[in-house]
Amino acid sequence: MKSVMGLLAGVLLSQSAMAASDISLKQAYAPHFLVGTALSMAQIEGKDPAALGVVQQHFNALTAENVMKWEELQPKEGDFHFGPADALLKLAEQQQATLIGHTLLWHQQTPAWVFTGPDGKTASKALLLQRLTTHINTVVGRYKGKVKGWDVVNEALNDDGSLRDSPWRKILGDDYIVTAFQLAQAADPAAELYYNDYNLYNPEKRQGAVRIVQQLQKAGVKLTGVGMQGHYGLDYPDLQQVEDSIVAFAATGAQVMITELDITVLPRVDDNAIGADISLNQKLQQQLNPYSQGLPAAIEALQQQRFTGLFRIFLRHSDTISRVTLWGVNDQQSWRNNWPMQGRTDYALLFDRQNQPKAVVKALLNLVDEVKP
Repeated sequence: MKSVMGLLAGVLLSQSAMAASDISLKQAYAPHFLVGTALSMAQIEGKDPAALGVVQQHFNALTAENVMKWEELQPKEGDFHFGPADALLKLAEQQQATLIGHTLLWHQQTPAWVFTGPDGKTASKALLLQRLTTHINTVVGRYKGKVKGWDVVNEALNDDGSLRDSPWRKILGDDYIVTAFQLAQAADPAAELYYNDYNLYNPEKRQGAVRIVQQLQKAGVKLTGVGMQGHYGLDYPDLQQVEDSIVAFAATGAQVMITELDITVLPRVDDNAIGADISLNQKLQQQLNPYSQGLPAAIEALQQQRFTGLFRIFLRHSDTISRVTLWGVNDQQSWRNNWPMQGRTDYALLFDRQNQPKAVVKALLNLVDEVKP
């Protein structure tokens, strides 16, 4: 770990690792909200120094893309692996960036043993509660006073606003969200605590999240804010729906964070396409992966229009929004390259595969002067 820390320190001092442009998103938006990014394991380990230069210059909030999820921190019961998460903390301290913890409770990327009893059957409520308590006390306790806020519960809702029938809910009951927040609050009373989910622009799901906020408030449990995941596309969602959700969450007294922002330029993939053997269907491959040789200027312009449209809304509600986090540093890193199927080439972020700022970065900087909250 010491060698990794040395490498990170060297990267941060290296002018050659900086992006070519002198402009800075974090400085321009500092009066309004934090501008964050998610870091991969390779970036945390210093294996992408150019990306770390971009981070140093443009972002003042850091989130782990994966290394603080349960399967990474505690792959086996009682066997905690804190090395990568500690390295991220060190990097955040070196960069004087705010560290956000992601995530304490999620139905995905949680090892099967968590929900399994010693007899191989479904764990009892008492056992699962004990494991959740141990995990939150250990993880939140380790980073007490160092992590500003935690995504306590992630993606607990179906798109119709009902509670997802996850193993957490099946075993612990409908009040498991309250329990998780209570545990996190006890482990670090000063930490901010968030509920985080996708498609919260959807009116039905929005109302489901409002109900969660109200449930926590009624129970007297701390909830700082709602994280609206921003996995959007060129033609969705309707920006008015995004703004309506920001207003609705603000009306509860909660802060709003845009937590996982990216804008795919690729066509949507239906279930039939996912099931197809694209390696044997060249026509289908071309339809679903149209920009493997580069992004046309017209499509890049559409993406820029979407980003600026969103940031115009964010600036208008900067009294409510405390952070906007891009889900990755550069296009090469983005998870959208290979979702929902492998082999696609996407361009979902603000910096290209060579860590150079796209034209949209300058547009977003200009927007700060244009839009007055």
